Amino acid sequence: MGSKENNPALVRPSNYQGPRMWGSKFVKEVGPNPRPALRDVHNITTRECPRKDVAECKKNVQDLQHRPVTRRFAQLLQQHPKAVQDVDQEAKKLSLYTSNSSGLVDCEIIDVENIEDEACDAHVPMFVKHTEAMLDEIDRMEEDENLEDEDPIMDIDSSSSKDPLNVVEYIDDIYAHYRKSENSSSVSPSYMAHQPDINEKMRAILIDWLIEVHYKFELMDETLFLTVNLIDRFLERQTVIRKKLQLVGVTAMLLACKYEEVSVPIVEDFVLISDKAYSRKDVLDMEKSMVNSLQFNFSVPTVYVFMRRFLKAAQSDKNLEFLSFFFIELCLVEYEMLRFPPSMLAAAAIYTAQGTLSRFKQWSQTSEWYTNYSEDELLECSRMMVTFHQKAETAKLTGVHRKYSTRKFGYAAKAQPAEFLLDH
Repeated sequence: MGSKENNPALVRPSNYQGPRMWGSKFVKEVGPNPRPALRDVHNITTRECPRKDVAECKKNVQDLQHRPVTRRFAQLLQQHPKAVQDVDQEAKKLSLYTSNSSGLVDCEIIDVENIEDEACDAHVPMFVKHTEAMLDEIDRMEEDENLEDEDPIMDIDSSSSKDPLNVVEYIDDIYAHYRKSENSSSVSPSYMAHQPDINEKMRAILIDWLIEVHYKFELMDETLFLTVNLIDRFLERQTVIRKKLQLVGVTAMLLACKYEEVSVPIVEDFVLISDKAYSRKDVLDMEKSMVNSLQFNFSVPTVYVFMRRFLKAAQSDKNLEFLSFFFIELCLVEYEMLRFPPSMLAAAAIYTAQGTLSRFKQWSQTSEWYTNYSEDELLECSRMMVTFHQKAETAKLTGVHRKYSTRKFGYAAKAQPAEFLLDH
């Protein structure tokens, strides 16, 4: 037989191993100790193999190793627990293999014009294909996750459209009016500076006591928030001596009961609860003074009306509701919280309660839409609520903490404070 080197259709070395591809020629590699390349054949290319597949594989492996662990990626890794490890090991093998290869290898030339695509596929190592397929699958799954995780704004009134008490046709207009009027019904956060005989601590003692009175009388939530609003608005307009501060408190609660309650406690009940420090005449005289000073304006948007709406937007359950009201009542006692409008207090209380229960920050697009507050706008107020929660049990005034440490309120006060919200 003639020499194989003189046959242009087939040149095979004795240590033939694997396929390579240059342009339209199919090139096969040899072992680790190749003899010098055949350079006297005119159709053998002399440029070095770029090994693009190796570089691409290494990049894919690095992308896979440093990829953020999303929920979909974590699920994929659970299904294929050895996938990343196997890819990494194969990449190391490939790195060792290519480090021993330099220049051209001994090869044979086969005309393969019609099988170029098949040869290219055969040239790429299987683990490279596996890595690329795995990354493509992760990308596809994460795209699906992004679509699933899009937080659409829900229509929170659609489910109650048939209930006339929800006035769905007017609810947006009602709350738009509340937002416009809440500032006019709020008080200056520095009004106590004009009171010569009382201070912030006395106000805190009064409201903490009234929270307990409200609880013992089993009054509606609306009554408590209107009571505090009436007290602050009256003290902003009228100078009050120290010994009549409690009288202002019980009278404000009497007026709030007349406005909100179906069954109203009588005047003698408030005289008795104040240990008969005041007479019936004293209460009625203070009542006249308050209604005239406030010009009979009791229709004001308190924190409560915003709480009901925002809790609905947050799709709350009882635990979230109890904890949110716990934070709000802690704020009622604190004079410094008067600088926040009622709507912000309500939104921040729900945001803080969600973080306390879930142990991470969350604020949905639906909540942001209906409250008109972003997460960043709520952080300052929320952090103050967390500090109140931290000291609620050991503070001098513990009426709110005792109230929300009962079974009736789901032991909300016993929740661990969301201290992670304090991190800047």
